[in-house]
Amino acid sequence: MDPRVNPHGSIAAHLKSWVDSYRDVAATPCLLFVSGAQGIGKSTALSQITKQSDGQIAALCLDDVYFAREDRLKLADIVHPLFKTRGPPGTHDLGLLDEALDMLLSASSSSSTPIPAFDKTRDDRFPREAWRIFTGQPAIIIVEGWMMGVLPDPNAPTAEPINQIEVEDSHGIWRRYQEEKLADEYAKLWDRADGFLHLDAPGFETVLEWRLEQERTNLGSASNALSRERVEWVSRFILHYERLTRRMLAGHRRAGVSLKVDQSRTPLSDLASPYFP
Repeated sequence: MDPRVNPHGSIAAHLKSWVDSYRDVAATPCLLFVSGAQGIGKSTALSQITKQSDGQIAALCLDDVYFAREDRLKLADIVHPLFKTRGPPGTHDLGLLDEALDMLLSASSSSSTPIPAFDKTRDDRFPREAWRIFTGQPAIIIVEGWMMGVLPDPNAPTAEPINQIEVEDSHGIWRRYQEEKLADEYAKLWDRADGFLHLDAPGFETVLEWRLEQERTNLGSASNALSRERVEWVSRFILHYERLTRRMLAGHRRAGVSLKVDQSRTPLSDLASPYFP
């Protein structure tokens, strides 16, 4: 075997095998959730298999149902200033996601379903007329996101801060609101899934490097062209995700199949069989 060929394949190959296992035996359409730390390659892998599916896979991203910027600013005023930053539980419009999922699950061959979209360069939602349209009835619906399936921890609001962001949440108000949301509306969303696939990073320390790569892609920058200010912004940004990312990696999440990858996003093993939790 060529030593340059990874015997365990790619994330996309494993994702396709997992999805195919549900398509073969599950009711149609099937709803699947994929988790993984920022920058791990969820969107890229899902895009690859979606393009090869002949319209059978409807792909959605949790990042695309953030509340509009104006609504998040109101949340920051009412609950805690840290909610100005998108990402943590409580900043997603899960009603909008449920609406899209309901439409896809009940779609017919002639249906046209608008898929929500968020513009990260403007930190605001795209207008509805700019959303892409899924045509027809999907066999598989996949939602990917960094925190899909994470479980609540009622002790988190009173725990010692783990980074500078949490120091700014001195009374645990920001954390408490997140945990309440995880125990309620996010748990109801997780209940809808027919299965979970968790992509596991080597550790939270890898996320900064991956997120900087992602930022360069988002901004269309050269490989080393991010300004110092932007690097500092990304470094602070990911701290909003640290507690829950570490929780996910420690296994405090809905049951499912996991795939560990190394720093280069290369799978370190095969998916365990059977694929179903």
